[in-house]
Amino acid sequence: MSKSSFAISIDDLTLARARKGDQEALEYLYRTFSAPVYSLALRISTSTADAEDITQDTFIELFGKLNQFRGDAPFWGWLRRIAINTTLMRMRRNKHFTSQLDEERDYADEPRQDSDHPANLHDLEQILTALSPAARTVIWLHDIEGYTHAEIGKLMGKTSSFSKSQLSRAHQKLRNRLTWQTTQTIQVQQHF
Repeated sequence: MSKSSFAISIDDLTLARARKGDQEALEYLYRTFSAPVYSLALRISTSTADAEDITQDTFIELFGKLNQFRGDAPFWGWLRRIAINTTLMRMRRNKHFTSQLDEERDYADEPRQDSDHPANLHDLEQILTALSPAARTVIWLHDIEGYTHAEIGKLMGKTSSFSKSQLSRAHQKLRNRLTWQTTQTIQVQQHF
């Protein structure tokens, strides 16, 4: 399992101060965790505007629920769960995401229409944006954040089999796209 970008320790004194509404402690939590929250939101949503909104919503949720943190697990794990739930709630409001959970489409072969994601794919991050929203979510949660298929299925309101099939298809699409891209690069280099 890979180490989450959220895996940052927070001392009990800072948490106690934050629970009491201490602005410095709250600001410290925001500064410490805003980048991992934004990164997760961006990787799943692929929209900078959505990622910014999700980050803001996550911290509003976090600050409102600080007194509910029991300390049974690391603080970062609890915050990561809030960030994922907030991201998935926002994604569910997107009809494109919700309908994709119920039907299979091959987004990896469709050209991207927005200017933030050019059709000319040069790196893994751009290739990931070409995956369906559900496949991208599963691959991020499983391969990067270390969630199990059962946990992902539960988060997405589906079964663990759904998570497994999405991950398998996403890995195959990534392999195909990377192979295609490598072939194109070699052909261009041979041309010159």
